[in-house]
Amino acid sequence: MAKYLFLKHYRGAPTGVNDEPMDEWTTDEVNAHIAYMNDFADRLRATGEFVDSQVLSIEGDWVAYGGEGKPPVTDGPFAETKDLVAGWMMVDVESRDRAYELAAELSAAPGRGGRPIHEWLEVRPIMGDAPCTVD
Repeated sequence: MAKYLFLKHYRGAPTGVNDEPMDEWTTDEVNAHIAYMNDFADRLRATGEFVDSQVLSIEGDWVAYGGEGKPPVTDGPFAETKDLVAGWMMVDVESRDRAYELAAELSAAPGRGGRPIHEWLEVRPIMGDAPCTVD
C-alpha cells in the first residue's frame, strides 16, 4: 500500500469545466458538493483506503525559527498557500493508478447547477522512509 495526497486548489491549477467560484454557488449547491465529498470519504473508509481529509481555513501565517525568544511570524511576501490550497485528502491505495482513479472520481464532485466541476487535483505520493546517506 502507498499513501497519496490529493490537493484541492483555489487557484493555480488548470481551469475546470464547471469553474465557478464556490462563493457564487447557492446553499443547496454547496451542501450537495460537501455531501458528495463526505459520501466519497465514507466509501473509502469502507474499503480501508481512506486516511484523512481536511478543508483548510483561508487564515494562516508563516513561522520560522528566529533564535532565542519569540519566533518571527509574517504574512508574506511568499507564495500564499492559503490562497492556493483549499483542502486535501489522503488515501492509502495499492497503486498510483488507483490513486489516479480515485482523484478523477473526486474531481467529479458537483458544483454550480449540480454539474460536475471536473476540478484538477494535485496527486502527490507520500515519501516513505527518508533515503539513507553514505559519507
